[in-house]
Amino acid sequence: MTDLLLKYFRTKQQEVQSEKVYDTQCPFCSMQCKMQLIEQSVVSRKTFKTIGKDNPTSQGRLCVKGMNAHQHPFHKDRIMHPLQKVNGEFVQISWEKALQHIKEQFESIQATDGHDALSVYGSASITNEEAYLLGKFARVALKTPYIDYNGRLCMSAAATAANQTFGVDRGLTNALNEVPHTRVIILAGTNIAECQPTIMPYFEKAKENGAYIIAIDPRETATTKLADLHLKVKPGMDAALANGLLKVIIDEDLVDKQFVQERATGFEKVKEHINSLSLDEISTLTDVPIEQMRTAAIKFASEDSGMLFSARGVEQQIDGTHAVRNLLNILISTGKIGKKYSGYGAITGQGNGQGAREHGQKADQLPGYRSIENEEHREQVAKVWGVDKDELPRKGVSAYEMFQKIDEGKITGMFLMCSNPVVSNPNANFIKKALKKLKFLVAVEMFISETAEMADLILPTSSYLEDEGTMTNLEGRVTLREASRPCPGEVKHDWEILCEIAKVLGKEKYFPFTCAEDIFNELREASKGGAADYFGITYDRIRKEQGILWPCPNLDHKGTVRLFENEFAHSDGRARMIPVSNLSEIPKEKVDEEYPLYLTTGRIVSHYLTGVQTRKSSALAARNFESYLEIHPETAKRYNIEHNNLVSVTSKRGNIVVRSKLSEKIRKDTVFVPIHWTEAQNVNLLVGEDLDPSCKMPGFKVNAVRVAPV
Repeated sequence: MTDLLLKYFRTKQQEVQSEKVYDTQCPFCSMQCKMQLIEQSVVSRKTFKTIGKDNPTSQGRLCVKGMNAHQHPFHKDRIMHPLQKVNGEFVQISWEKALQHIKEQFESIQATDGHDALSVYGSASITNEEAYLLGKFARVALKTPYIDYNGRLCMSAAATAANQTFGVDRGLTNALNEVPHTRVIILAGTNIAECQPTIMPYFEKAKENGAYIIAIDPRETATTKLADLHLKVKPGMDAALANGLLKVIIDEDLVDKQFVQERATGFEKVKEHINSLSLDEISTLTDVPIEQMRTAAIKFASEDSGMLFSARGVEQQIDGTHAVRNLLNILISTGKIGKKYSGYGAITGQGNGQGAREHGQKADQLPGYRSIENEEHREQVAKVWGVDKDELPRKGVSAYEMFQKIDEGKITGMFLMCSNPVVSNPNANFIKKALKKLKFLVAVEMFISETAEMADLILPTSSYLEDEGTMTNLEGRVTLREASRPCPGEVKHDWEILCEIAKVLGKEKYFPFTCAEDIFNELREASKGGAADYFGITYDRIRKEQGILWPCPNLDHKGTVRLFENEFAHSDGRARMIPVSNLSEIPKEKVDEEYPLYLTTGRIVSHYLTGVQTRKSSALAARNFESYLEIHPETAKRYNIEHNNLVSVTSKRGNIVVRSKLSEKIRKDTVFVPIHWTEAQNVNLLVGEDLDPSCKMPGFKVNAVRVAPV
């Protein structure tokens, strides 16, 4: 009897004390904070706790999103089985049937409409391995040129500007640990306090150490509070403001002449252009006082070291590429690049926004930042893939342009992976209209998102707790996301899904992978010698060294902490400077009597992108359960809007209804709506379809609207 009792109590004790620990990384922003999920079983109930884990980038810090990230993988709405739409309703089917259905539909579409009738829409939240494999899948398994991804709407302006100026794009040209030691910082259009909260201590430490911080933003935010000087620029006038700062630097003879002469081209043309401009005109255009421009420019140019950071506020405009290039003109003219404590940082938005744009998801790109139009690059990658270079398609079109081709009937099928374009793209009503014209839409998702709802077939994918692979954070540091929790139900990894579809399409020999590490080893080979060279990086090295900054060309290379110390990545080793107009070549939407206010958009701390995951987290949803309109009290009074009331916001494209939030922190001519909500609160219903001619970025930050109480 005693033995039976002891056995019983031991069993109960095990039930109470059972604990599992999963190492992983946060699935949200580009800091990619390392963390552990502790899963405890107490009798029949499970509890979860997330703790930060030390690492070189976020040093064990977590924000509110990371601490509650686990709530969405365990949500009751998570898709556990393939779902096929039958008579307008989703029904569960087997993987065998799902794969056969894809084979039949893809082959039928290509037989009828041609190979180019299929398209692939990817994501900057998937791993490097999956981004690489998706590009290979489009070009080898489907033989279509039409692949692009949601990062086009996020980082494309900064990436294009950096490539054009420096010859290569890596989010930060220096490691983050240099930030606390720089003497002056410009934060242009970035609200890091809400978008990347765990980065803030670097800037707070810089301030403690005496750094002078200049913020450029139409709104007062948690980030601008840190600034010594806030330039409250009129929306859309960032390129003009950069010209104002350049004019002061040139007029005051603060140019680093030796650096410009030895390390750059194009300065004389920039100087000639700047000399033709008037500070009075720039002040009128930007609504920034001349004295503030003078203070900012002289301070930045005069200090021994300085850093400049940009993000979506500057980049998500139809002249975003040129606006960033003009900011980089400031860096080059003052010699603050390629040196200790001096450099540029494009604050990447999505979790793998850096890595996902390096290895082939973009319409014109092959792995390693190679060009799909370059014959040598095509030959190098084709050799790794075991195909003839002439079999590889040429470049396709950008994300939004793919929907235009769907609308025109040129694309009739789409394979969509981990993205929600119905909410994230501009002119969202048009996106819905276009998707309805597809003959076949496959969505790989964790939940039935607004876009997946329109799919003919949904395939269930794994979460950050289950899907192992590498990610590249905003520093350019390649990290390894350990993910040991078993997939629930019939869920599969993104890379598994791609390999299984390739198999039924008869392309199995090109996709022989049995784990993520196999794919990474091929990625290493494909990137070898490219601008983004990962060849010297291995899973073992990442585990031992806690991540490696690319380029890393061989196994003995330690990784590149600081770019451009001796030369830039252009063939002549020099950076490129160009004159930039005050006004964009495509006219931006102007306010008028019918639409008298500027609309700008952005993120808030408790949510991420289109909210598919964060709105499934009870802790995060409770913080902000609905969207809102931030409006100045005087502006609100003019339109009879009271605090916390429902407000109609209308542009030429559409209308939404959100709740008012009166705030003196925003310009009187501007309103702000966050991006994380859908349907009647989807702010992208209001955004125009004009694109930056260089990078095809939509103009999310400048749209004319009117407001009225509901």
